[in-house]
Amino acid sequence: MDSDRAYLLGLIIGGGIWGDAEDVFRIRLPYKQWGSYESNPLRAGQISKDVMKVVSPYFRAIYGLSISYDTVTSGEWNILCEGDLTELRAELESYDIVCEGEIRKTANINNIVPALVDDNLKRRFIAGLADTIGSTKQSHRRFTDDKQMISFEINGFEYHFVCALCKLLHSIKCYPDQILWNHPNFHCGMNPYDKRWKKGFKLRVYLDQYDKFGAFAFASKATSIKQNIELESQINVAIPCEDREIKSPSMSCVHSDENSSLLPTDIRGGHYIHNKHVCAVLGCEHAPYSEVRKILCKAENYINPFPIMVKGTDNDIESIINADPLFKNRTYRQEELTISTILNSKNDSHLMWGNGINSGYPVSKIIRAIAFLIAADTGQLNGLRPKGSEEQIIISYLERNPQAKVKCNLPDILTPMYFSMNGYSVLIGPNNPNVYKNLISYDDNNTYKLKVRQIIEDDLK
Repeated sequence: MDSDRAYLLGLIIGGGIWGDAEDVFRIRLPYKQWGSYESNPLRAGQISKDVMKVVSPYFRAIYGLSISYDTVTSGEWNILCEGDLTELRAELESYDIVCEGEIRKTANINNIVPALVDDNLKRRFIAGLADTIGSTKQSHRRFTDDKQMISFEINGFEYHFVCALCKLLHSIKCYPDQILWNHPNFHCGMNPYDKRWKKGFKLRVYLDQYDKFGAFAFASKATSIKQNIELESQINVAIPCEDREIKSPSMSCVHSDENSSLLPTDIRGGHYIHNKHVCAVLGCEHAPYSEVRKILCKAENYINPFPIMVKGTDNDIESIINADPLFKNRTYRQEELTISTILNSKNDSHLMWGNGINSGYPVSKIIRAIAFLIAADTGQLNGLRPKGSEEQIIISYLERNPQAKVKCNLPDILTPMYFSMNGYSVLIGPNNPNVYKNLISYDDNNTYKLKVRQIIEDDLK
C-alpha cells in the first residue's frame, strides 16, 4: 500500500460502479448542481482538471488504465476507466470488495483499514472518499453559517461501513459531529406510514476539523471548503464521541419498517432514539455508553407507539384510522373550536386533553397542525410543508379571520386525535410515558438494543 494507491481505493469505493463490461468501469461523482457547468462553470472547469491531472496519472501509473470523463446537465460526473482491469479487480477482491454495481452500497472496509498503517495513508484513503462522496455544499451546516460541514453521503444499508469510516476519522483525530443513519427512526420520525425513509447515510464533520486533519486531492473541493470556512465567524472544535454529552432526544414514532429486511440483522427490529444509540448497538469503542444508558433509562419519554403527526387530506387520515382497529373502534367526540380558543387554552405542561400527569397532545404539534391546515386552505403549501414561518401564517390568518374554526376529533381513550378544516386533516399522537414504559424491552443479545412492542387497548385502560 502506498499513498496514491490508498487514494484510488477511496475514490473507487466512494464512487465506483461496475457493470458487465470486462474492460471498463466508471466512478460517479454525484456533485449535482455543485458541479454543474451551468451553475458554476469555473468550478466545473476545475473538476475536469482534477480528473485529468490528478486521477488520470494515478490510474495510468498504478493499473495501466486510461481515463476520460463525461458529465450531464444535472452536474453529475462520470470518470471512465478503461483497459485491463484484472489487477485492479484482484486487488479489490483481496480486500473483500465485490466488483459489482455501486460499490459503496455493499462495501465493507474492515479489511482495508489494517493496510492503512499510518496517518498519511489514512488521510489519502479518506481523501478519495471525500473527492467522490464528501459534499461541501454550503447548505451542509449546523443551524447557521458559523457551523459549516462536510457531509459524507453514503447509499445503501451498510451500517458497518459507516461505522468503520467514522472510526477511521477518529484515528486521525478528525472527530465526526454526527451520523444521520439510514433508518426510519431518523428519516421519518413522525409518520410511521411514510415509506420514503431510504435516503442513505450522512456522516457529518465540521469543516474546521476536516481542514485541519483531513485531505482532498481535488483542488475544486479544497477551494470549496475554504470558501465555506470564510462564512464562519468562529472556529468549531469537535469533541471525541466518547466525551460527548447527549441532550434530550426528540421523540420518534415506532415505524412500520423497523423490521425491514433491508436493515442488517443487528439493527433490524430495534428502535433508536439518538444517533449515538445506534453506535452503542453496533459496539463502537467510541460510543458514549454512559450517556446512552442515561437516555435509555428515560426512553418512554422519547418514543411514541402512535403516529406523532401525519398530515394529509380528509381521505388520507380516514384511511389510516379505518386501517387500524385500535383507532377505528374509538368513539370520537367532535367539537368545533375557534383557533384562538385552542391557542389560548394551552397549559404549563405543554400538553392538552390528557387524562393524567405528563399525558396529552403536545401543544407544539397542535400549533404545527393548525399552521398546516391554514396553509392548505390559503394555497401556501409546498407539498405538505407550509411556505414560510408557521407562526406568521397563523397570525396573518387570524388577523383576517379572528373567529376561524377547526374541527377537533377527540377519542375516548388516549389514541391519536385529529383536526380537520376544509378537506384537510392532521393526525396527532398523544404523549403518555407512563403507559409507553410498559411497551419497552431489550434484546437478549444486546442490552442497548431497545424494542417497542405494539400497543393494545388494554394498555390504555
